[in-house]
Amino acid sequence: MSTNATAQSPFNPDHHRVERVLCFTAHPDDIDFGAAGTIAAWTSAGVEVSYCIMTDGDAGGFDPAQRDEIVAMRAEEQRRAAALVGVTDIHYLHERDGYLEPTHEVMRGVVKLIREIRPDVVLSMHPERNWNRIQKSHPDHLAVGEAVTRAVYPALENPFAYPELAEAGLEAYKLPWLWLFAGPEERENHFVDVTGHVAEKLAAIHVHASQHPDLDAMDRTVRSFMLATGSRAGLADGRSAEAFHVVTINGSGTIAGF
Repeated sequence: MSTNATAQSPFNPDHHRVERVLCFTAHPDDIDFGAAGTIAAWTSAGVEVSYCIMTDGDAGGFDPAQRDEIVAMRAEEQRRAAALVGVTDIHYLHERDGYLEPTHEVMRGVVKLIREIRPDVVLSMHPERNWNRIQKSHPDHLAVGEAVTRAVYPALENPFAYPELAEAGLEAYKLPWLWLFAGPEERENHFVDVTGHVAEKLAAIHVHASQHPDLDAMDRTVRSFMLATGSRAGLADGRSAEAFHVVTINGSGTIAGF
């Protein structure tokens, strides 16, 4: 996995091993736009990646005739798109599209799944709004970021938070890393060179045809964004990248409660 980390990134791929990743997004297709290149790189290196999609995407699409079938359609699109980048484990919280909030019910669901999977990295949408391109900051996207960020500390590692989970055998867990995407550019501190996985990312996005009436324009736009990110990362001309805000949750310098 080719990675270019800025001086501010706490994650060093040469020293920090990643074996399991759990990704949280709001809607089917969010993960493919935001991180499918990185996910393809992970899975090709043997990393186990799981998805958790918080809503069913029931407010998506453009055709009124599809209302009764849109949830099943989008779930099938996500299943097919995930398979193209090596992911088969997909979970849903079944929240209503457009109504997602960082409630304790949602946070409990996040804590439960993280404790079950016990990943090295939780990857999530960013809780901060991107004012340069507000389409990245759908209210559901922000709610995902806020719910996940609240969940990973302190509830995830506190055995007395949501005690019914511990009683059911899901013990508290200290997460090493939180990777956030789709946030403000000024928060980016870690870039992944995904030049070798552009085709897989675009193929995954193309599967979500119910959401994109002009696939050619979408293709051009995504390619342009990835090249621009590669430029911000300091990669050679013509290389593509995905950007993240990497946060250490539990590292060598972590002290409980600080």
